[in-house]
Amino acid sequence: MTMNITIRCAYMCGLQLRARSGGHDYEGMSYVSDDNGLQLRARSGGHDYEGMSYVSDDKKRPLVVVDLAHYRSIDVDAKTRTAWVQAGATLGEVYYNVFTKSNGTLGFPAGLCPTVGVGGHLSGGGLSAMMRKFGTAADNVIDAKILGTSGVVLDRQTMGEDLFWAIRGGGAASFGIVLAYKLQLVEVPPVVTAFSVYRNLRQNATNLVTRWQDIAPKLDENIFLRANVQLVIDRESIWNVNIQVQFVSLFLGNKSQFVSAIDTSFPELGLQAEDFTEMNWLESALFLNGMSGEGIEALLNRTPVYISSCKVKSDFVTNPITEKQWGEILRALRNLKEDNIIILLIMSPFGGIMDMIPESTIAFPHRKGNLYIIEYYTPWPGAEEQVSERHLDSMRKVYDFMTPYVSSNPRTAYYNYKDIDLGRTEGLMPSYFEARQWGERYFKGNFEKLAIVKGRVDPMNFFRNEQSIPPLYYLSKEAISSS
Repeated sequence: MTMNITIRCAYMCGLQLRARSGGHDYEGMSYVSDDNGLQLRARSGGHDYEGMSYVSDDKKRPLVVVDLAHYRSIDVDAKTRTAWVQAGATLGEVYYNVFTKSNGTLGFPAGLCPTVGVGGHLSGGGLSAMMRKFGTAADNVIDAKILGTSGVVLDRQTMGEDLFWAIRGGGAASFGIVLAYKLQLVEVPPVVTAFSVYRNLRQNATNLVTRWQDIAPKLDENIFLRANVQLVIDRESIWNVNIQVQFVSLFLGNKSQFVSAIDTSFPELGLQAEDFTEMNWLESALFLNGMSGEGIEALLNRTPVYISSCKVKSDFVTNPITEKQWGEILRALRNLKEDNIIILLIMSPFGGIMDMIPESTIAFPHRKGNLYIIEYYTPWPGAEEQVSERHLDSMRKVYDFMTPYVSSNPRTAYYNYKDIDLGRTEGLMPSYFEARQWGERYFKGNFEKLAIVKGRVDPMNFFRNEQSIPPLYYLSKEAISSS
């Protein structure tokens, strides 16, 4: 059965269909349902931390999976610097094909993990090591093909600009199934430079991470400097553990330029010449994912390196956290070790062109005013309920602890790190006002427009999940006055 027939039959029969692009969805809402009907999901082939694209806890309702894993062709046109990429491809496959088919001159600004699927990543925004120069991945989408409830494949011209706006950062699963994206590729230099160094508390890590948040968002747009805060075993410490901050950076240029820029901007980091490594852009995709030394063909491997249960949350920081406050945060993380729980803080700076793009340009709204994003990540082995609950409870406590230090009114979050704790909507026709509790966190002022677009293209809410956009029916002043 062809895909358009599948969609049309599902719609006519009142079935529920969701699109999963192939990347990881931390709550599984692109491919699970709590509705009373037959569960029909679209799965593309990337990794999924919850595994709900192919299993269901509800034994009363059958789960049907439409597997799109092989819908993954990549057609690169180096002359026009564009590529059509089907939604089932992974980021690693995109990087490999774009770079090799352009003789090493082109790249694409998308996520650091190569096994993330293209479809979901681009539809939710897509942060990267090059976003400070080129914007999000979604900012560089110039066309798309989407299948809606009618079973007709639409492109940018036929879907209209409002829907095209919505599926770039607003999540495509609320509006249909994106089959492919046309990407605007970017020029990359023949040589880039990267480093990865670690500093612990005895090496003044608290002060360094405090300084980092002032420096990283203001660096040249060619520099991406991430800080990862993690707990490590340290027998020399009186607690037997230590806080370690990993500073990872990519510079779109050669070593001598990079050394000069870092020495001037962040001399406290104490980098040595041997800390910097030159490579090509494709090799940097391996480096940033901790895969240095592997051949570039490793980017074509669709199997995640690390597979475990996990929970993810996110925050945006708009004002610098003081050194004293960082000390309190690091102590709170260290104390979790007593329960054998580790929570990582993965922090990526904004600034650069991200400050220049208006919030309403596409549905992804997180722009000027954000210093950096924090991804909270806690993994654990197995799936035992008691162990899982301990980790989830600890994650929620850390998230609550961070409340005074992050954005507020609303406390914002990144849609690609879906968090069911922020709220959910249920039923066939959920309340727009109830959905605002999580919708405005993900989309800020763009949420209302997303709901209006949803009301126009999917008024019966066929494409739905626990955090999908609810339909909002809007009448213009002209329509009201003529009625």
